[in-house]
Amino acid sequence: MIRKIVQIDKDKCNGCGACAEACHEGAIGMVDGKAQLLRDDYCDGLGDCLPACPTGAITFVEREAAEYDRAAVLKNMTKKSGNGCPGSQAKRIAKSDMPADVHVPSRLSQWPVQIKLVPAAAPYFDGADLLIAADCTAYAYGNFHEDFIRGRKTLVGCPKLDSVNYAEKLSQIFSTHDIKSITVARMEVPCCGGLEYAVKMALQACGKDIPCNVVTISTDGQIL
Repeated sequence: MIRKIVQIDKDKCNGCGACAEACHEGAIGMVDGKAQLLRDDYCDGLGDCLPACPTGAITFVEREAAEYDRAAVLKNMTKKSGNGCPGSQAKRIAKSDMPADVHVPSRLSQWPVQIKLVPAAAPYFDGADLLIAADCTAYAYGNFHEDFIRGRKTLVGCPKLDSVNYAEKLSQIFSTHDIKSITVARMEVPCCGGLEYAVKMALQACGKDIPCNVVTISTDGQIL
């Protein structure tokens, strides 16, 4: 089948191994000191590895490739680590209780918020500071509304679960409106790399120099 898949330029690869660590599917490995796509059917085409590459050696291409095989990936990851995908590992997180009578107001100032649902021409984007957040961030970070949503227009999504081209939609929003700044809130798990990459591609496509800051949140709610 013809599909989107990563391509690695060995001449640009410096052998740092960051992409192999970022690829939670196990599709990329280090061979003779260079990054290499080990199996086409392990590559999901989401681009977790792209933001990790410091030399720009990794790009997307459309070519004949085996279909992504999630079952094979999970079997391989379980065999290697006993845990499967790093982003789906189960763990308990100890938290102190908040008094039941404390009400924290919502800071959300527009609707809808899902990237795939929001109208690209919505007038509330004009002159906005924009927050583009992974779905899980608001659940992991307790003060998310005050520290991230307040004063910003909010877009949320999950590149792992949504079968849409975020880069295309975001590029439309960036091109149509005078966006003042962009904050990307992502989780530490590798699959969130797809969201960061989509924003990067959208900025390149729209041709605008919009200030962009990426904030990474740990699964126990800390800013890394």
